[in-house]
Amino acid sequence: MKAQEFDLCVIGAGPGGYVAAIRAGQHGLNVALVEKNHFGGTCLNIGCIPTKTLIAGIDVLKSARHAADFGVEISGDIKPNWKKMMVRKDDVVEKLRGGIGGLLKAAGVTVFNGAAGFIDRKTVAVNGGNDNGAVIQAKNFIIASGSESLVPGFIPQSPRVITSTELLSIEKVPKSLLILGGGVIGCEFACLFAELGTEVTVVEMLPSILPNLDREVAKTVAKEMEKAGVKILTGTPLSDIKATAKGVSGQVGSETLNAEYLLVSIGRKAVSKELNLGAAGVKTDERGWVPVDAKCKTNVPGIYAIGDIGGKIWLAHLASAMGICAVENICGNSNDFSYDLVPGCIFTSPEIGTIGLTEEQCKDKEINYSVGKFPFAALGKAMAINETAGFVKIIADKNTDQVLGVHIVGPHATDLISEAVPAMNMEVTAKELGKAIHAHPTLGEAMMEAAHAVHGECCHIPMKRKK
Repeated sequence: MKAQEFDLCVIGAGPGGYVAAIRAGQHGLNVALVEKNHFGGTCLNIGCIPTKTLIAGIDVLKSARHAADFGVEISGDIKPNWKKMMVRKDDVVEKLRGGIGGLLKAAGVTVFNGAAGFIDRKTVAVNGGNDNGAVIQAKNFIIASGSESLVPGFIPQSPRVITSTELLSIEKVPKSLLILGGGVIGCEFACLFAELGTEVTVVEMLPSILPNLDREVAKTVAKEMEKAGVKILTGTPLSDIKATAKGVSGQVGSETLNAEYLLVSIGRKAVSKELNLGAAGVKTDERGWVPVDAKCKTNVPGIYAIGDIGGKIWLAHLASAMGICAVENICGNSNDFSYDLVPGCIFTSPEIGTIGLTEEQCKDKEINYSVGKFPFAALGKAMAINETAGFVKIIADKNTDQVLGVHIVGPHATDLISEAVPAMNMEVTAKELGKAIHAHPTLGEAMMEAAHAVHGECCHIPMKRKK
């Protein structure tokens, strides 16, 4: 088949790939986009969007169950309808997929359905799918093939052993669920299914769940999860895992655990084997990840890589930012990205929003720092909506007062963290952040109060008098 020629070929239509393709089209480039499954990648189809849609349903369920606390009487049974929740989840995903398709069309992007594999530095072939056999030649390539759930070989293969992909399409709410891995995915699903009435046990071999977060944040979430009925076992691995037609079992120390299903959520692996990267001369590390520089360039001129495939941080918003960075560089507009100030949003109950250095990281780097913390329990808006668990913590350099990290656990933390992102990118000080007037009564006031607390000047919690 005769090769079709383009300025740019993007491999993968996830949140990195489709954004890159659209931005390139907006710049007037002739763009090809190769995707083997659906627009939106893991995030839209089997990750962020479906889980958050289900969690939104859980939030409504919790509100209904606690309506009496607000003086609202609801009669009759209050219970989830899993089938309707799943239908709504699928509907949201389908609408967003269609929206991406419309945006790509508006940007003039030519879409190929199938898996891309390099033939040489400037050529890929499309294998399988509706466009099987198509050959694409391009001046530049962006690899945005993403990642997928990692299931180690020591874990038995069984319909009862599942990843987040299978859990998001499960037909019935399980009576019991054993979760291997106390990271972001494991904890989000633990909170979701606990509210649905599932008996949930989380096993994390490290000393605490959410081990990469600020320690106080992780402890707060663990405490609230246990209040919700989640059993958390840390510091010992899950061993002797067995699966039968009816369930799974495993050992944690001397304790035997049994459940209907085992959710494996212990990491991700690169989607790179089928790309035939060696034919293009693109180097990978021993696990298949593709290293890139600050401009998203691989070791081969004209070939870029973005998002999960870089093997550093697996977040949709980072992939999108990297996609834009790569396109700007392709178009001759020098642009850099950094892994340093990437916000994290975790939809546990309570939510988590975080950016920058933790206290533990500051100690490791021997940075002299100050901390300001403000609890939601002291905030009028939090009391009004009956969500008072958690706090806002601000870490600032003791010498310069520059904000080094912001860590939020509590109501709408995933939204509140957005204020800290541009502030920290502009190297704001705690004084400046506290001086900015925040509207009252809002949850955002907690950010201002925590900034004041850095200097012992918060008026709404007791602070030591200055001498």
